[in-house]
Amino acid sequence: MTPPLTAELVGRLEAPLPVERYRFSNGLTLLYHPDHGAPLLSYQTWVPVGSAAEREGETGVAHLFEHLMFKATRARPEGELDRALEQIGASANAATWLDWTYYYEDAPSAHLELIADLEADRLGGLLLSPEQLEAERKVVMNERRECVEDDPDGLMDERLWRLAFGEGPYGHPTIGWMDDIAHLTLAGCEAFYRAHYAPNRVVLVVCGDVERERLLRVIGEAYAHLAPQPPPPPVEHAPPPLAGPRREALSLTLHAPRLSVGFVAPPVTAPESLALECLDELLNQGDSARLHRALVLEREWATGVYSATPSFQGHGLYELTAELIPGADPDAALAVLLDALRAVAEEGLAPGELDKVKRQRELGAYRGLQTLQQRAQLLGFWEVVSGDCADGLRRVDALLAVTEGEVRAAAAALLDPARRVVVVGVPDESNPDDPDDLDESDDLNESDDLDDSDDLDESLD
Repeated sequence: MTPPLTAELVGRLEAPLPVERYRFSNGLTLLYHPDHGAPLLSYQTWVPVGSAAEREGETGVAHLFEHLMFKATRARPEGELDRALEQIGASANAATWLDWTYYYEDAPSAHLELIADLEADRLGGLLLSPEQLEAERKVVMNERRECVEDDPDGLMDERLWRLAFGEGPYGHPTIGWMDDIAHLTLAGCEAFYRAHYAPNRVVLVVCGDVERERLLRVIGEAYAHLAPQPPPPPVEHAPPPLAGPRREALSLTLHAPRLSVGFVAPPVTAPESLALECLDELLNQGDSARLHRALVLEREWATGVYSATPSFQGHGLYELTAELIPGADPDAALAVLLDALRAVAEEGLAPGELDKVKRQRELGAYRGLQTLQQRAQLLGFWEVVSGDCADGLRRVDALLAVTEGEVRAAAAALLDPARRVVVVGVPDESNPDDPDDLDESDDLNESDDLDDSDDLDESLD
């Protein structure tokens, strides 16, 4: 029998959440947040690899491999993992995004030993076969058709990022290009597994009603058979080499035009990202936000304006999307959007406006800590993306210190045309189908990662 791993306490936080960081003798990292309010736990496994680590011609392997992690191991046949979790009333899922992949189980804390055994088993004993690869390949190709190729929003978003990043780490979609998915090999998936799914690469996050001594013993025994591996080369991040605004129009199955604008934005670890979050709250969050007033209420050119601030290790895109009414002019809407940025940069904010924005962001941050799963997500995300989970927990205090000058500077930076990409969705009059009338399909796999990653982004804002 393999002797259990030893664990060293390498960090501790008391507020706003009590968190302990342990490093085991095989390199495995554990983040432990005790909460004894209910006999429950959230058990999450974070791996610092996503689509950014893929090469052109092999895109989609991180996402496809996430699907394969729900298959057979050397110790358990296919389907046993799902059955074991169902029997204890656990919920489980996974998500893949640009910089990370994670797996979670929410369950009664009495079943910690079983969950740790299941996770350690598939981390080190996954048994891949050609039949499993082909089955999941079909699932993923179907998923791409439904979520991207038959979805105007998916196509526009994919094209926006490609225009901005080209063949850089963020230039291809997490789900991968269809031709690449079709040609992924079993050998390639096995090599990906060996390179990235090693204990010294993994961060475990356990939040809930578990005593420290029990947790360290269980983890030390369950993962003792796993040996560390040499780390793969790091992803090289650099700002996208834009040389002026880039624009493209797509003919899509829309009943009205759609405008999507991307502005190159700083990494989530950069101080400027906090000012961008405040700017986004000012422009686009709530009925009183400036862009909503300008495009929806005053001019009535749009039915909605939506945004997404990036939360990535490298430079990302701050996205603004306007769903226009039939006959509306996308160029006129773009001019209004840029004028709103210019007004912030040149005229500043009204008295009390920044304080309101900060309080709204603060409220959203604390709402994102209500459940064990949300807390575990926050800890795992920041430990993987920044190297220190404390960065996420201290982010609210840093946000409350943002100044008006920093928000104005963030708006001014976005006005640089070299940082801008635009995709316009144009209704295809030859195709009368309205995608809003199409029935939503059932989930294709227990790993509904595209929806999960969106939810995770929201919980981290």
